[in-house]
Amino acid sequence: MQSVSWNQPLRAAFSRMLLQVAVMISQLSMPEISRFFGIVIAIYYKEHGVPHFHAKYAGQTGVFSIVDLKLIEGRLPKRVVALVLEWAFEYRSELLDNWQRAVAQEPLQPIAPLE
Repeated sequence: MQSVSWNQPLRAAFSRMLLQVAVMISQLSMPEISRFFGIVIAIYYKEHGVPHFHAKYAGQTGVFSIVDLKLIEGRLPKRVVALVLEWAFEYRSELLDNWQRAVAQEPLQPIAPLE
């Protein structure tokens, strides 16, 4: 019979806590603000400069300017770009509000998906 050390439950609890902290850090660094048609929209807290957001789809990422509403970096299928731009046009003010929250290190607000 294997003896159980008092350290084993403590180690397990510590491992669970570390996993929870890692999840929280990843959510803070790249919080998802919307999701539609398999497209994930996020704004990174660590980035500054031109107000922008990231759109991820099928392993590809595009970066979109909020002010100009155009793809400024990356590649996405044309249909995905069109859907993202349609959504961003509708929610431009919410995107700018979230950009300001990210710069101020404040929690971001979810934005409704494209329907």
